[in-house]
Amino acid sequence: MEKEQVLADFLGVNVEDVRKTGAVLFEAEGKEYFVLTDDEANTYAKVNIRDSLWAFRAEFIARYTKVTLDDRAIAALKNVQEILCEDANELIYALIENFDVFVEDAIRADGRGHFISQHDGEEHEQGKYYIYRVS
Repeated sequence: MEKEQVLADFLGVNVEDVRKTGAVLFEAEGKEYFVLTDDEANTYAKVNIRDSLWAFRAEFIARYTKVTLDDRAIAALKNVQEILCEDANELIYALIENFDVFVEDAIRADGRGHFISQHDGEEHEQGKYYIYRVS
């Protein structure tokens, strides 16, 4: 009930107007929100980054690969991303030397909200919780 209250306070609605629809997913005023702790937000961001590696700029990926990628290799990586789209995720993941560092730098560059909120990419801190609009 604590997360429902946090979201209600954030939205300025009564807690009765907030409905839990998933483990960390809530609905209020016809919109969906994640209400996450810091650890949950880090986990969600990491999973979403892992699932969207194909969409990262090849130049960004190249900074974290196990081997140095020259301009031709980066161009080839771009082609792979364009051709395979989501199916390129496993290949790109295999290239990355330290995925945790990759995740930290991606979050530092774009913020967690970018990887969690499909609606607006925003993260809203509310005490010890973070709120992300999903739809």
